[in-house]
Amino acid sequence: MLKTTKRVEARLLDQLDVKRLPRHIAIIMDGNGRWAQRRHLPRVAGHRAGVRAAREAIESSARLGIQALTLYAFSVENWRRPHAEVDFLMRLLREYLRKELPAIHENNIQLTIIGRRSELPAAVRQDLEEATRLTAANTGMKLIVALNYGGRAELVDAFNGILCEMRGQDKDIAKASIDERMISDHLYTAGLPDPDLLIRTSGELRVSNFLLWQIAYAEIYVTETLWPDFDRASLLEALIEYQHRERRYGGLGQGERGPDKQAVS
Repeated sequence: MLKTTKRVEARLLDQLDVKRLPRHIAIIMDGNGRWAQRRHLPRVAGHRAGVRAAREAIESSARLGIQALTLYAFSVENWRRPHAEVDFLMRLLREYLRKELPAIHENNIQLTIIGRRSELPAAVRQDLEEATRLTAANTGMKLIVALNYGGRAELVDAFNGILCEMRGQDKDIAKASIDERMISDHLYTAGLPDPDLLIRTSGELRVSNFLLWQIAYAEIYVTETLWPDFDRASLLEALIEYQHRERRYGGLGQGERGPDKQAVS
């Protein structure tokens, strides 16, 4: 089985143009619960399997030279799930950080958290702060994890930040003008390029309140594969499909980078 998997990966790698990879990949990791249900396992087993898939996606992206990878780990809507499941997810996150942070750091990956961190449990916030502090100076792939994240909440926070800034500068808000650059500069992802590729697993055809501003021109790739089964070969297939598309940004073809793109800093 392992040899077969390696052969499949090698065949896919041969089809990939490493000079035309997306700079930023965003993934909606969906299907943990259904994966467990199909195997007559508790939902928590699906979440544990999902962690393994996340590890493989991170390692594979870093090895390929992807500049930024954003994973949708926990949404603002996920608090509606049963308390026991939410509590398990928070403990699983802390367990993941303890086990994986040394490898993340050793591989020069910089970890960033986006979302309303202040609403997370205190112990989780403390672990996240330590992890981001430890990897802050790393210069390799940027790993962005969306926790207690919602695209609408992000826009609300961005506009509130702009208002506070204007008030602090004694500007006449009634006469003030807000442009796209100003909004982008106040998003959680300020300084990062917008995603070139958005991957959604489990076959669902929706963006689920994820990076609503940033994915305006992203190529969207949907796979029926449930997240725990999304492996290196699955990622390579998504990248090959991405390279078969022509990115036009609303025009007749403006090249790979598109209008007004930021570089990874």
